[in-house]
Amino acid sequence: MLTVGTTVLGVGDVARATAFWTAALDYAPQDNGDDTWVILNPQNGNGARLALMLSETPVQLHPRIHLDLWADNQEAEVQRLLDLGAERVDWDLYPDDADFIVLADPEGNRFCVVDASGG
Repeated sequence: MLTVGTTVLGVGDVARATAFWTAALDYAPQDNGDDTWVILNPQNGNGARLALMLSETPVQLHPRIHLDLWADNQEAEVQRLLDLGAERVDWDLYPDDADFIVLADPEGNRFCVVDASGG
């Protein structure tokens, strides 16, 4: 049996991405990492690990794989992420009844903030 151990996100600046994602998710580096790689773990011990890997490939406008972040208060979380340096994405693929908002981290990687409030 296989399980997903870590999601790896390619970034152009590991230190910059580490600063954003640790603040966004309340994660902490597993160890010191370096200029090419770091693994981030949830500080409370619950949740998936996220690794940041140095990459020279350009950001995809419609990535094949992305993060879905679930939010009980979507509006507040989107604003918090924008305050941390995320940007709104002019997403051309929203369905009429979208329960998600597409943002990009400071590196340009797209991710979704999904309304998980049940409302």
